[in-house]
Formats: sequence, structure tokens, C-alpha cells
Amino acid sequence: MTDAQTGFRIGVDIGGTFTDVVMLDPRSGRLANEKVLTTPDDPAEGVLNGVKRILETEGTAPGDVQSIIHGTTLVANALIERKGVRTALVTTRGCRDVLEIGRELRYSIYDLFIDMPEPLVPRVLRFEVDERVRNDGTVLTSPDPEAVRALAHDLRKAEVEAVAIVFLHSFRNDINERRVKDILAGELPGITICTSFEVMPQIGEYERTSTAVANAFVQPIFRNYVQRLVQEMGRLKLPQDLFLMLSDGGTVRHETAVQYPIRLVQSGPAGGAQAASVFGRLAHEDNLLCFDMGGTTAKACLIQDGEPLRTDSFEVARVFRFAKGSGLPLQVPVIDMIEIGAGGGSIAQVDKLGLVQVGPESASSKPGPACYGLGGRQPTVTDADLVLGYLDAASFLGGDMALDKSAAEDAIRQTLADPLGLSVVEAAWGIYETVNESMAQAATIHALESGRKVQDFTVLAIGGAGPVHASNLARRMGVRRVICPLGAGVASAFGFLASPISFEFARAVIEPLAGLDLARIDKMVSELEAEGMELVTSAGIAAADATTSVGVLMRYSGQGYQVEVTIPRDVTSNGDKDQIQTLFEDRYLALFGRTERMAAEIMSWRVVVAGPKPVIEPQAALRPGTALIGQRPVYFGETGDFVDTPVYDRYCLPPDQTIAGPAVFEERESTIVMPPAANARADLHGNLIIELDP
Repeated sequence: MTDAQTGFRIGVDIGGTFTDVVMLDPRSGRLANEKVLTTPDDPAEGVLNGVKRILETEGTAPGDVQSIIHGTTLVANALIERKGVRTALVTTRGCRDVLEIGRELRYSIYDLFIDMPEPLVPRVLRFEVDERVRNDGTVLTSPDPEAVRALAHDLRKAEVEAVAIVFLHSFRNDINERRVKDILAGELPGITICTSFEVMPQIGEYERTSTAVANAFVQPIFRNYVQRLVQEMGRLKLPQDLFLMLSDGGTVRHETAVQYPIRLVQSGPAGGAQAASVFGRLAHEDNLLCFDMGGTTAKACLIQDGEPLRTDSFEVARVFRFAKGSGLPLQVPVIDMIEIGAGGGSIAQVDKLGLVQVGPESASSKPGPACYGLGGRQPTVTDADLVLGYLDAASFLGGDMALDKSAAEDAIRQTLADPLGLSVVEAAWGIYETVNESMAQAATIHALESGRKVQDFTVLAIGGAGPVHASNLARRMGVRRVICPLGAGVASAFGFLASPISFEFARAVIEPLAGLDLARIDKMVSELEAEGMELVTSAGIAAADATTSVGVLMRYSGQGYQVEVTIPRDVTSNGDKDQIQTLFEDRYLALFGRTERMAAEIMSWRVVVAGPKPVIEPQAALRPGTALIGQRPVYFGETGDFVDTPVYDRYCLPPDQTIAGPAVFEERESTIVMPPAANARADLHGNLIIELDP
């Protein structure tokens, strides 16, 4: 996966509705793509179908493929749908109920009947061990080997397929977890065993337990999926050195991914953020709000100075999708994003107050929106987009998939229009307005929570439905510029190709900055760097091309939150505490506009070892011909009626030609809708840049 490689590279992203495939010829920079329906019952089938189709379409031999990079929703779906394996928790005596006690926080403080997420491990499968490590790492009680062997008998009798071992303060000293794992592994061959010190050794007993349990819960099914996919790739004479996308924007070989499947929980959206960084660089925009709207969900993340913002915590399987605190917490490095609004397949209905509600339920790919003609009967966002004229029934997916406008109208009429006394068009406009408003509010709040104003960013729209809604969304947020890259509908798959080989390690080191032993920290960083270098070089990266970055989570003493500070590698080796203090205060001031006269303390260290980021200069797949291909009635809501709107072939747009709104731009994977009082132009890389009038 270096720039010197000349073979074709393929990125594959499994979404809720479509599986996207992108193939890059690194010699010419040419991109080709395909979309196939996702196969929920067997996701590998959709991946293989998409890869075979793109090879056949492009006339490429399997042996000419250099590598395949894959992102999948398998991990997230297994957690959401509770379709993992029978898992047990082994923990310190007295800590059996930590999964249910949690933080004792309520996401809805006035709801007396609040629903909390059901633990992945029922109480009957939670076992306690007599062991104890003090909060300073001193071993108070070591586990009795005979008692652990007796525990193995109980686990075997319970017919568990995976075991998570989580002991108190093991992030300080992991010796007891190691001892118990070694004994259980010998007694329970074939059973998956995960320890918290391997998955994510961080402070936070509840979050660490939840993360280790989730990793064990999905690891066997993820391992089976990857093994089957690699075998089938070999049968097709494709390279079997499969790479997978992590949630933090890095990629790893499949052997590493199988050890830490929980790190892939947001792999698809992470690919979208990486793609947005590339598209932004080509359009000379470093500060972006990446708006990724697909078939099932929509996400937004901020990209500042060309890099996506990151965090070390995430929630999955929320009882209420957009209620923070209602899901299972995970301590994993992820790109900081918010899941917002709904996707193209999200179902619209009338709520108890007689208002239009969109999502969170989705029609997915089966049965899909009503207009797909696959058995769906409920109206979705895609049905509304079709009725309003944003989509063309005959040219969807380049004409490969015909849409049924009558079915869309019937679904909207029966579910929304007739009950609310509206016309079908008015009801469709209500769906469009509702989903855009909810997404705009969520994205604005997400920016504020990050200490930033959304008006300072340019919206970059990706996903099949993103460009349809982006201009309306931007106007609602007060943003005046929108970028729609070529191939936006398969951007996440493209982003996999633009992501470096990378792995992050974390170690909790909780102590005041003033008393920090930097010589000890430098030794720890060097050990993690060596471990990371081994992972990166095993993936084909030369050691000389790999880089190490160091970060530290810090806070003022007594605070309940921390900020991440990037530390130059030589600071630890030079023992420069003053520079760490200065860097912390600069970061704190940038986020909160002030600093405090308090002592600073360290919470944990981050070490990321990465190969070079692939340099990709995609060539716009333009073709000769007239860009204007016709017109059709489109509803913008401003005049209360349909407007005859020019329709352009995206692939025939010449660079730097200004086009006044309203207009619709069609490409195979998505459609761009530009409202009146706006203008657009394509740049040399195929990005369509829309300027919205105030």
C-alpha cells in the first residue's frame, strides 16, 4: 500500500441499503465505481458481488488487484440487533453489576419509566473472582489458580462462546487479568477470551467493562465473516491480504482487525470523513462540515485544518437513537461525529401530536422505500425526494434501477397526506423540511459542543442522499458554500483508499503534571512505538516511512473532563514539562477562551504509529457532450408550485462554467439539487461548488 505500488486498489463499503465499490488505477488516477444492494443475511455476498461486477465492467483481471480495503457495519449491527455470541463476564468480586449500575446518570431526568440499554451479558453469566489491584497498581490479592479452574468448569457448563475479563484497576497493572486469561485459555480451548487491558486499558470501570464485553460479544462472528471473505477472495484469485478500516480513520490488516473488532464500529463513516479531507484539499478548503447522508442514517463531522476531529468515546445501540447516555458506551478511538436526522430510507409517519416524524426506523434495503418496488409500503425520504422532482425515476443509479413514482405517491397519500388533510406534494415537502431541520439543528449543536461555530465551515456533501439535501441544510445553518464532489455517493469506499495504515495505543497514567516522571513515560512511549511499528511494517510499510505521533489527555485538577493535546515526540525524551504545560494551556484557551490558575494533571497517553497517507489525485471522469440534457418540474417550496428546472449531466460539465440556480445535476451515484438564488461551477477536479445567496 505504498505509492510505488502499481496494482489496482479496491475499496468496499457496506451500507444499510447499498454496498459501494470503488476501484482506483494508481497509474492514471482513474476511479471506477459500482453500487449493489446490500445483502443483510450474508454481507459477504454483497461484497463479492460488487467486486466481481466492477472487475467485469472494467475488464480487469483479479490478479491485477493489489489490495482490497473494506469497511463494514457488521460490528455495529451485531451490537444494535444483539446478534453476537453467548458471552460471559469475569470480574472482580463485588463488581458483578457494574454493567447495570453504569454511571447512575439519566438521559431523561424527568422520565420515571426510563428505558436503559440492556447489558450484553445477563446477570447469570457474570462471574466474580477473588482478586484485587489497588488504584496505584499494587497487587493486593492474586487470583487462586484452582478457583479459576473451577470457574472454567462453570463457564463450560454455561455453554458460553466468548469471555470478557475485566478487573478493577487493571489499566494500572494487568497481571491478574493475564493470569486468569492464561488459565482459562488452557481450560477452554476454542472459546474467545478478551481482556480489558488488551482492548482498551483506560480509566472508567463501567466504560472499560462495556467495551471489553462488546469486543468479546462480536469477535467470533466477525472472525468467521473475515475468514470466509478472505477464503472467497482466494477462490476468485483476488489478493487475500485484506485490509479493514478502523473507526479512527486508519487501516489495518485483517489479522489485527479480528483481534479488536470493536474498533470497526464506525468504519464506514470514518471512510467518508477521510474522503472529505481529500476532496477539501482538492477544493482548497481545510475547514469543512462533512455531511454524509446515506440510505439508513446521516452523519456530520467537522474537519479542521484538513484533519477530522477525533474523540476516544462513542455510544452504540441507543435506546433512543439521538439521546446521549441511552446507549452502550465504548472507549475506542473514533472520528468525532454525530449521527443525525435520517437517511434516504428513513420512514415518515404522523406522531402522537399530529406532526410529521421522520425516522429513526428505516426501510433499509429490504423491503426498501416504496418507490423501489421491492415490497415497501411506508413512505420514506427517498419517496419524498422522488415526488418533489429531485430524483428522476428513469435515471436512478444511472438507469440500472427504475423507481416507481406512483408507489411513492400512494405511500405518502395513505400514511401522511390523507390523515393530515394535505396534498401529496405538501406532505412530501413536509418530510423534506422535517428531516433537513432536524439535521441542521443537530449539526449546529455538534459544532458548538466542539467549541466551534458551524458558520465558519463549508458544507461538503457525500453519500447517495447528501447532495440532494445539502443546499437546503446549509441555508438553515447560515452556511453559504457547499461542495459536492464527483462520486459523492460512494465517497466512504473512496475514503478507504485514501487512509493510511495506522494503529493507536492508549495507556492510562493518572498523575499531576508537576510530579510526572518523563523518563518513565518516554520508556512507555518507546515500547508502544515499537509495538505499533511491528504492526505497520507487517502491513507492508517500510519502517523508514512510518511516523509516530504522541497525544496526552489532560485536565485541570478536579475537573470531570479532559482535552487532548498533541505532544512533539522529543518532548518526552527531553523531559520538558514546561512545554507540555504551555501546549495544554494553548489548547484549553482555543477551546474555552480562557485558562485557569490550577494545577494540570495527566489522564492518559496516546501513541499512534502510521504509514504515509496515500496520495490520491482522482481524475474527473468527464466525457464530451452537452451538459444540459433537459428539464423537469422541481418543487422548492418558495413559490408554492413546481418550477421548470434545467437538468445537467454531471460528467459533461466543463470546468469554471457558472450555472445559475435552480438546477439539478445528475450522476450515477447521486443527484445534486441547487435551489434558486444560487450559482454553481465545477473545478478542475470535478468538485461542484455551490454559492448560496444570503
